Amino acid sequence: MTSNTEGAEALAARAKVSLARIAHRGPDDEGLLQRGRTVIGHRRLSIIDLATSRQPMSDPSGRYVFAYNGEVYNYRQLRAELETKWDFRTTGDTEVALAGLVRYGADFLQRMEGMWALCLWDSESDTLLLSRDRMGKKPLYYCATSNRMACASELSALAALANRPWQEDLDSTADYLRYGFCLPGRTAYLGVHEVLPGHWLTWQPGARPNSQAYWSLKAVGCPSFKQEALELVRGSFETAVARRLEADVEVGAFLSGGVDSSLVVAVTRKRLGVNIKTFSIGFEDPSYDERRFARLAARDCGTEHHDQVVTEWDRSSLERLVLRHVGQPFSDPSLLPTAAVSSLASQYVKVALSGDGGDELFSGYQRYQARVLLRWYTRLPKALRIAADRAISGLPEPTAHHSHSLLKKAHLFLDVIRRQDMETPYVAPVLYSRDAFAGLAPDLAGLGHPPPGIPTVCDHHDLDRMMAADTLIYLPQDILVKVDRASMAHSLEVRAPFLDRELVELAFSVPASRHRYRFAGKRLLRSAIADLLPREIWRRRKQGFAVPLGLWMRGSLGQALEDLLACTQTVLDPAPVKELLEHHRLGRRDHGHRLWSLYVYLLWKSHKGQPAY
Repeated sequence: MTSNTEGAEALAARAKVSLARIAHRGPDDEGLLQRGRTVIGHRRLSIIDLATSRQPMSDPSGRYVFAYNGEVYNYRQLRAELETKWDFRTTGDTEVALAGLVRYGADFLQRMEGMWALCLWDSESDTLLLSRDRMGKKPLYYCATSNRMACASELSALAALANRPWQEDLDSTADYLRYGFCLPGRTAYLGVHEVLPGHWLTWQPGARPNSQAYWSLKAVGCPSFKQEALELVRGSFETAVARRLEADVEVGAFLSGGVDSSLVVAVTRKRLGVNIKTFSIGFEDPSYDERRFARLAARDCGTEHHDQVVTEWDRSSLERLVLRHVGQPFSDPSLLPTAAVSSLASQYVKVALSGDGGDELFSGYQRYQARVLLRWYTRLPKALRIAADRAISGLPEPTAHHSHSLLKKAHLFLDVIRRQDMETPYVAPVLYSRDAFAGLAPDLAGLGHPPPGIPTVCDHHDLDRMMAADTLIYLPQDILVKVDRASMAHSLEVRAPFLDRELVELAFSVPASRHRYRFAGKRLLRSAIADLLPREIWRRRKQGFAVPLGLWMRGSLGQALEDLLACTQTVLDPAPVKELLEHHRLGRRDHGHRLWSLYVYLLWKSHKGQPAY
């Protein structure tokens, strides 16, 4: 934090409060450096070079001060290249990143492979450099004026640095009601932003922040010969997993029993020969419980496996996750089981591998299948399309969560049809159409930010655009937020091999048609490494990491929603919310996810629309 309007003593006091609010992100060490009206603080979760790589870290001259959260997986290679230009005092990746940025500036970011949120302060030019990794795995928020800059890894920590309470950004509220999350670069608060993934940002007193991209999604070119392409995918994936095993502490893995997490574990054990502990959670409702498949994968790979059952979530845990760790409305209910499996894993390890990114990169989502069906649908005569729409609309909502249900597929297909012209580019999956959320909140009609553009490299096919939108919007704004906040709440670092830069670029070098066979996705991934998993894992129906919201909303959670609606002043019109809840309770439609999004928003507003601690 730096300010030309606030005294040094006041700055230091705010910084100490801010650091205390992210103690969970770094329980192993704390550092605070102040020079005049600039203060930089850091909380450390020690993973590499446990003894010496303390932060904030200065260069030998004292001109530069560096702090970052994350890991640079290729730091040994980069260190070897820098050793003739830098007298290293430590053995970890922190000083490598510092040395490279001091020697080469922001251009060095392109050579770093890993995940990070970093700041580098040049005390001579009074310039602050901020940056996030390419995929946005690590968070970095900031608020800036011409004479004041503050940044932090979580919104609650940033709020401690603010001079005044923040105001709700109604455009972002409209985005939230539509998508369930804030769009890239935005937050729920006016004047509070996030550094974009794959970008760096500089700030000097008297100037506005300047943001530039150092990476964008580009196809690298995949061989047309099938066997060569398969070998390239297999080799890149194994390299990505091996990179993420770099640590001076034990590494474990999340294991849901799905294809992606099972592949990560299988490569770790069968290809790399590394012993590993695995972790999963389940539910009493069998349609949500994946423990049978997780145990099957664990036995096949020979891991030390741990699992547990989660029942209905208690409100205090939910408030802590949403209000303290996320710090703004966030509608993905799988935040809850992710926190549960993180809590379990943190009892045994400090680092866990995950399968995040496999669905986006290799066309695994069921809505991609619905998009394929849409092509056939649009070729039908108009009368037949209308008849099909009416027939599917008349079908009851599926009661089972799993996606192999024909009812589930039918409703998913209808949902894609109704959304196909709602926005360009397509942004995965919406909670409410613009008209629908305008009915819930009339004052928000016409508000909202346009979704970011999708690279032209992916514009040759509608399915490619969907996958690119999921990778560049849904993944960093939903999936990675969920995983980072839930895991770091328990002082656990999670690494995602599928999000290795080389593998991402390779996956998008292949047209979507090569990722799918008939109506099934992950064709390329399956062909490349099918031998690593039992057939039962490959053939199982896709479930996703979901919770039984429908059941919970018919019980105490629905009552909690009603109570909040009655006592909280918001932009929402209570009447349509009550009607939605009543329809859900009567079993006419399953509105569990939509009601959950409204509950989370009301919960946030009940705390004056501020991050909590």
